Amino acid sequence: MDIVVRPVESGEFGALGEITAGAYVQDGLLAFGESDWYLEELRDVAKRAAAADVLVAVRDGSLLGGVTFVPSGGPMADLARPGEAEIRMLAVAGAARGQGAGEALVRACVDRARAAQCTGVVLCTQPKMRAAHRIYERLGFVRAPGRDWRPIPGDAFTLLAYELTL
Repeated sequence: MDIVVRPVESGEFGALGEITAGAYVQDGLLAFGESDWYLEELRDVAKRAAAADVLVAVRDGSLLGGVTFVPSGGPMADLARPGEAEIRMLAVAGAARGQGAGEALVRACVDRARAAQCTGVVLCTQPKMRAAHRIYERLGFVRAPGRDWRPIPGDAFTLLAYELTL
């Protein structure tokens, strides 16, 4: 059966939060591992769903992963300029990786941005997220080094920016 991408349902908030937090821990993306403050943000799907569009990838009733789509001007945007949408917190469960869920989620975000007549889509990613980089590049995103940024001022940790012009 094919992967279906749709809005998250409230009954899935907990499961998606754990998939997202688990993916970041598994991939070593948090500075302080399982004690990192950002884990609570990753788990708080209800908060994201109140401020943006949270989408999930599902196959045969199983939740594979999710993403947060921030429409142009949305309060969760970190990087987007006027007219741009932003993709945040893309995560796929470890057992579901390599099956197309991540790409399906990114494609759904791009489709939403086009439907909303956005001028582009932006996202930030960590240098270690090489599999995600391959998805973004395959879908036409390009690195935008001039938009790289540090979420914690004074810290050496830098997020890499990608953009797609629509």
